[in-house]
Amino acid sequence: MAENAITVYNQPEAQTEQEKLKYLTFVQEAAKHAAPYASKAYDYAKENSGSLKPGVEAIEGTLKTVISPACDTFHNVPGEVLKFVDRKVDESVAKAMSTNVAKDIKNHGVVETASGLAKSAYTKLEPSAKELLVKYEPVAEQQAASAWHSLNKMPLFRSVAKVVIPAAAFLSEKYNETVQQTAEDGYQVSSYLPLVPTEKIAKVFKSPEQEAEFEPEPVVHGGEEGAVVAH
Repeated sequence: MAENAITVYNQPEAQTEQEKLKYLTFVQEAAKHAAPYASKAYDYAKENSGSLKPGVEAIEGTLKTVISPACDTFHNVPGEVLKFVDRKVDESVAKAMSTNVAKDIKNHGVVETASGLAKSAYTKLEPSAKELLVKYEPVAEQQAASAWHSLNKMPLFRSVAKVVIPAAAFLSEKYNETVQQTAEDGYQVSSYLPLVPTEKIAKVFKSPEQEAEFEPEPVVHGGEEGAVVAH
């Protein structure tokens, strides 16, 4: 029996630095909070299915046997898409920064003051950063919105999202305030840090039902020649 024993290693709960997302991490956090609730809802339904429980378990076993190999192959695809977009943004920003800083060191030397070097690098980096933002931001937003609306279809997800969203918005506001304050206090490094687009994140979080609430209803005015609809 001893030689047949299998050692089980626990998977570390924390993700490695390479697996973490820098720009779309809020989507992963939302999924992480929603998954346990969906699992509990399914377990509860199965346990209370009464005389149907044996049939449910039989179907469940068949599905695991037939579908598991396919699920093992494709279950990480959405996460890989998010990682791909996230890394493309990061690689492009890092490349632009390293190129401009290298030029400044070559032209001015390392003897130049840190403040002057940072100011010179920022002047050249700002247009590049704006170009990258215009190029990659719509793609990142599209992937985030797609993942978010897919998560919204999960059982009990919306009740969990109500807890996740305010926390994400609060932390984003605190981050933005800190970056702006340190930049005003003279910390040149803060000039390179991007602000979190809280309004765009809120737009992605907004459900179709919430958007419908803000659409004005047509007003009907009575008249001698008939009703007129005003939009």
